Amino acid sequence: MTRSTSVRFILLLLVLTGIGFRCLSQDTVTIQVHLDQPKGPMTPIWAWFGYDEPNYTYMKDGQKLLTEISQLSKVPVYVRTHSLLVTGDGEAALKWGSTNAYTEDKNGNPVYDWTITDRIFDTYIKRGMKPLAQIGFMPQALSVKPEPYRHHWQPDHPYDEIFTGWAYPPKDYKKFAALVYAWVQHCVARYGKKEVESWYWELWNEPNIGYWKGTTEEYIKLYDYTADAVKRALPTARIGGPEVTGPNWKDAADFLKAFLDHVVNGTNYVTGKTGSPLDLISFHAKGAPTLVNGVVQMNMGTQLRDIDKGFEIVASYPTLKHLPIIIGESDPEGCAACSEKYHPENAYRNGTMYSSYTAASFARKYELAAARGVNLAGAVTWAFEFEDQPWFAGFRDLATNGVDKPVLNVFRMFGKMQGNRVAVSGALAYDFIKIKDSSVRGPQPDINALATKDARTAAVMVWNYHDNNSPAPATPVSITIQGITANKVRLQQYRIDAAHSNAYEAWKQMGSPRQPTPEQITTLEKTGQLQVTSDPETLPVNNGAAVVRLQLPRQAVALFQLSW
Repeated sequence: MTRSTSVRFILLLLVLTGIGFRCLSQDTVTIQVHLDQPKGPMTPIWAWFGYDEPNYTYMKDGQKLLTEISQLSKVPVYVRTHSLLVTGDGEAALKWGSTNAYTEDKNGNPVYDWTITDRIFDTYIKRGMKPLAQIGFMPQALSVKPEPYRHHWQPDHPYDEIFTGWAYPPKDYKKFAALVYAWVQHCVARYGKKEVESWYWELWNEPNIGYWKGTTEEYIKLYDYTADAVKRALPTARIGGPEVTGPNWKDAADFLKAFLDHVVNGTNYVTGKTGSPLDLISFHAKGAPTLVNGVVQMNMGTQLRDIDKGFEIVASYPTLKHLPIIIGESDPEGCAACSEKYHPENAYRNGTMYSSYTAASFARKYELAAARGVNLAGAVTWAFEFEDQPWFAGFRDLATNGVDKPVLNVFRMFGKMQGNRVAVSGALAYDFIKIKDSSVRGPQPDINALATKDARTAAVMVWNYHDNNSPAPATPVSITIQGITANKVRLQQYRIDAAHSNAYEAWKQMGSPRQPTPEQITTLEKTGQLQVTSDPETLPVNNGAAVVRLQLPRQAVALFQLSW
């Protein structure tokens, strides 16, 4: 065997055994952060959360998680939840909730009861949070099809089972408007005019699918009655909609356009004048994970195409383009309560894949909004917690049994990023256009960064993401941070990976106990917090630049905080 043949043989052996792949994949990814090139404010679009089950709000683990969410940042966090007007006794269940806000006496007269809605909003206000107050769904006494009403859905049941009497139009639009008027008036009396002015109100959820059993025109009619009632109760209140599903679906795009056409040029059902009040525009955006040969494969491109299409539609209305857009649900897929047990494609939820996906996708939302020239105010993460469920059952939630999951720590990282977003460059494998068009399916992962700068601080979030949740070696990353106006900086690094900020890995190392001991729970609570990798260090600055280096595992996220 010749020497060259021997070399080729050894290289082939290394590749076949995986050693060669690990060596060849160790090329350093270089990223440049330009602190002197601002790109716009770091609007806290991430500080928005939502969930289906309103009665979890004031339960034990719900209150604990809301406290933690409220502490993520210096800005108020907005919360959106379904079923605030649904008839029932307040029992919590999967994809179900009720407040009994509206019933009728034997003569058909309205009976308002704000006990449970107050309990929900009180929980938010006490923590400095703000409602994105969803007006819906239909009280049983007002529904044109009141039976069946209460459902008992479970994750192994068909999804359509949830669409019962609460999803139908009202039999009396004026009675529904009177309910809305009374509710807003009550909130002003209870919380004060200034507080309620800082909220957002919206009508319904996903009216282009089963959540609304009426027509598009009937939704528009209900919107006119609802918006009129809100504005009569508080003229300075902010109201909007229509919270359709992803606008890249044709039916959702058609619904959104019909709604916006009416707002601009339609005849108002209540006033008879042209147009309707509109203070925000909302739609949803979801990814589409699948299982490929037993491996979870995400599809971030599907979610970004939903977002971009929604932005494109809004931008086509010159008189509406300036309005705040709220992506009312913005997630890797559609059903938070569809657990991993029955939906194995959702197995990304407990670990760091959910974290890296969240970091990479939120960074691209800023870029999509800038490219379309629209005003993105918020992107609601539709994930909360599910009371009394098995540990790490694979729901799309932020915590399990009071223990935080890795994804919540991405939002803690976002909360540490202040000031303006700044430019990031480098020979990077992906940008927002490439991911929108084809997701992250190439041989290289998406290793990129989001960076901010304030007066005397900066922050750089960097991630290592790929759609395929397959094992892969860590990648060396070198980040040059330029535009520092000091001779040295103090550096603190936070990390989300298998060894940091990861209660799920800690739970597995305990043997995945079905009922952890009190001592184990204490350990899990501690490991579920955002963790630093080491003590703070001082970095030299040469010609206005500092360099940080790290080995970044696949599906990991790191945050570098600098101060001077």
